[in-house]
Amino acid sequence: MLSKSAAAVLICTLTLKNVASFSPATVKSSPSHGRAGIQHSVLENDVIPSSSSLYMAPINRRFALVGAASGVLASAGLLWNADSSAVASAMTTTNSFPEWTLDNGVKFPTLAMNTVGLSVEDTERAVRLAIKEGFTHFDFHPGKERDGVARYIASKGRDGLFLNTKIRKPKPGTSPSDAADLVRSQIAEDLKALNVEYVDMLMLCDSPDCDVMQAQWAVLEDALASGKTRSIGVVNYCEGSLKCLLESAKVKPALNYYMLHVGMGRDAHGLRTFCDSQGIRTFAYGAVGEPGPNEEILNNSLLKKIGAAHGKLPEEVALRWVLQSGAAASVRPTTNFGLGTGVCAEDDGGKCAAGLEKRARVFEWSLTAKEMAQLDGMKGPDDNPTLFSSAGCPGAFVMPK
Repeated sequence: MLSKSAAAVLICTLTLKNVASFSPATVKSSPSHGRAGIQHSVLENDVIPSSSSLYMAPINRRFALVGAASGVLASAGLLWNADSSAVASAMTTTNSFPEWTLDNGVKFPTLAMNTVGLSVEDTERAVRLAIKEGFTHFDFHPGKERDGVARYIASKGRDGLFLNTKIRKPKPGTSPSDAADLVRSQIAEDLKALNVEYVDMLMLCDSPDCDVMQAQWAVLEDALASGKTRSIGVVNYCEGSLKCLLESAKVKPALNYYMLHVGMGRDAHGLRTFCDSQGIRTFAYGAVGEPGPNEEILNNSLLKKIGAAHGKLPEEVALRWVLQSGAAASVRPTTNFGLGTGVCAEDDGGKCAAGLEKRARVFEWSLTAKEMAQLDGMKGPDDNPTLFSSAGCPGAFVMPK
């Protein structure tokens, strides 16, 4: 496995990486939140949380009932604890994947395919295979991954896709005004390369310079207002970075994209509590570890035991834990990856297709309350949730020369 000291570029320096409490049929949100007629149609294999635990049991279409009002959302059990009501949101389903409804009404699929490290050709192939399994949300970097997504769009169109990309980090020492200009240039570059008028989300990577983050965020707010993106979020923001951003933000980040896996605890060293208190949702990467798959997760005896009870692999249990804790998740196609690398090759013997199929079926089953408690209680492997943050955050990497 690759050393962590080599991993700082994985997320942002690559240029180029349920639903409401039982309301199965229809959930209408409060008009005071500006959301009209948000629907939740319960599909086969959807999951709903028990009122007494985090257990989510599969249900069938024919048991769909007329639902309740949005006031039940905070008690859904999808959220990781009762104090998470600030980030409660309506959930709908397209095909088999649940969605959040963000504050501006944008529907955010809670399972994304992460293209990090894939070549142009492998990205295009992975997108095609993922769509067959029900994925619509694609989480990619500018550069080769974006260009692979663009090739798919050129062939098949963008209808039904949720396009989510990241703003590159400026070089250290870049002034706030120059950093803002770089964001404007990248947005224009990405829209042109993708041949679209807008993306569905732009996520801003952190910086050790508070003024730079604030200046760049203002550009993302402008992009949101002008329709170049439908939502905005942040990547690897520790509490200090979030506090900096919130000092000047007119629009709060819809979410914070950071690492979360079994062994870290649901609270991610307090980061999740702070995000929840600010109405910022958790979008997690690294369900099986980063910058490479963590063997302590893949070979963990508890995950193997729980997986055997459900006919699942440890990697599937690890992903289910993240989602069942109330976070959204971005997943690589397989566990064959490393620092800035990934594979979805045509001649891989069907491994990429099989991996995506396993990940897509994560909503067809659930962990029991006892299993969730056991996984919550794991003390390792532990990690820094903002593993790939800048020097302004605790535990940030210094790349080897």
